[in-house]
Amino acid sequence: MTGVEAPAARLAREGLRPKKRFGQCFLADTGLAARIAELAAPGPPGTVVEIGAGLGALTRPLLERAQHVAAIERDRDLVPLLRQDFSVALGAGRLHLVEADALGVDWPALAAGRPAPHTLAGNLPYSITGALLERAVEGSAAFERCVFLVQLEVADRLVAPAGHPAYGALSVFVGAPFVARRAFIVRRGAFQPQPGVDSAVVVLERRERALTAETSTFRALVRAAFAQRRKTLRNAWGRLEHHPAAAIERSARAAGVRLDARGETLDVAAFARMAASLDAGTGGAG
Repeated sequence: MTGVEAPAARLAREGLRPKKRFGQCFLADTGLAARIAELAAPGPPGTVVEIGAGLGALTRPLLERAQHVAAIERDRDLVPLLRQDFSVALGAGRLHLVEADALGVDWPALAAGRPAPHTLAGNLPYSITGALLERAVEGSAAFERCVFLVQLEVADRLVAPAGHPAYGALSVFVGAPFVARRAFIVRRGAFQPQPGVDSAVVVLERRERALTAETSTFRALVRAAFAQRRKTLRNAWGRLEHHPAAAIERSARAAGVRLDARGETLDVAAFARMAASLDAGTGGAG
């Protein structure tokens, strides 16, 4: 990992600057990049789909540990640099470089047919972290784990248990298919340019069996519960479309959910039980 040119120096040499519209903050600490790669590929060499290759800070150590890496990068100015720096891996077929917006790419398709285990990894742009995490949840069946570098506040929300001030809708949606843990904090000085906040690396391990499928009922219950956190669940769920108050009452009894509680007190399993009860018709007219 020694001898790697710093992002600022590399960009300057190429006559480029970080693009604010892409939220580019390049990881400049090669030691941290190696630690992230170790989390993404800790065991037998498999396949890693990397979101946002940038200048290849994480791509490089991932190639040292994984059998195959599919790296997505949307910045057309950076893609030629990646092709130049990783020409050997590209020629050997160990690296597949995709020039595209990660939100528009079929991530599971990039891993399909490649050696297992399959991992998602990346330094996620702050501005679209929520959308990328939503995509990770949607594609959870295709990946055994995700290793993301995210804003520290987001990391705290991902790992927060029920009842914690940081616990919210994001905690629940991600917690249904994954078990989240915060691996370590990355201070803002590790990036070029330096962001205004610290970051953290989170590891999302896919559950052997998801606590629930993300049905429309589950999504509606979770979103309503946290839309106004001070409301009781009876009030928060009182105007849910297609679910009259009487149905909510019956389903809550069947699911063991107290409607005088607030949403932040319900763990993922409780939301799952409530959704399953409503979907099964426990709260129906009968």
